[in-house]
Amino acid sequence: MRDFVVRRRSLIAALAACVAALVATASPAQDRRQNAPGEFDFYVLALSWSPSYCEQASERGNTGRSQQIQCGGRPFSFVVHGLWPQYERGFPEYCQRPSPRLDRRIVNAMLDLMPAPGLIYNQWDKHGTCTGTSASAYFEEIRKARAAVRVPPDFIDAKEARAVTPAEVEDAFIKVNPGLSNAAIAVICDRSRLTEVRICMSKDLQFRACEEIDRRACRRDRLAVPPVRGG
Repeated sequence: MRDFVVRRRSLIAALAACVAALVATASPAQDRRQNAPGEFDFYVLALSWSPSYCEQASERGNTGRSQQIQCGGRPFSFVVHGLWPQYERGFPEYCQRPSPRLDRRIVNAMLDLMPAPGLIYNQWDKHGTCTGTSASAYFEEIRKARAAVRVPPDFIDAKEARAVTPAEVEDAFIKVNPGLSNAAIAVICDRSRLTEVRICMSKDLQFRACEEIDRRACRRDRLAVPPVRGG
């Protein structure tokens, strides 16, 4: 009986060790600075293809105020999803709980780049609080980062639907942005559409490589690019 109990405990211990190893393998290692405001390595500027977002919202029946603003008559192409502090592995989020209150005047001032109030509030709570700066400084940094990236002409006034490869989207951005390389940009997609372009930038907003972001890029052969709405 005693041998049975010992074997049983050994088996349980072995199973527990296996589960722990699997969890450790599946989950990325947390940075030792996890969620410490101002402690990060670089930024990701995420540019969302607004026509794809609006198609997704329509398919899901989302008709809230944010969708009405972004998906109304104004012809949005790429809009800013966010500017995200990153570690070399992983990223911080929600670094202050509760987050400092966001002034409505800042929200209104950002609607030209981020045409959804809910998005602006969310980006401040989740990502902006991790920069270690004030809200006004964070959103000014977003404006500077966006100004540092040129959008290819074919994506500014895209009146016709078309299909592209992820490589073609990357190449188009690289062509008009000196210093940008394939190692610093990732094209993101859903099942069939271009949804986002993510560009890695140093803290002083220079293009830089980011292996982990690049690994998450879209691997599909062809992507639909819905046309700009209301153009």
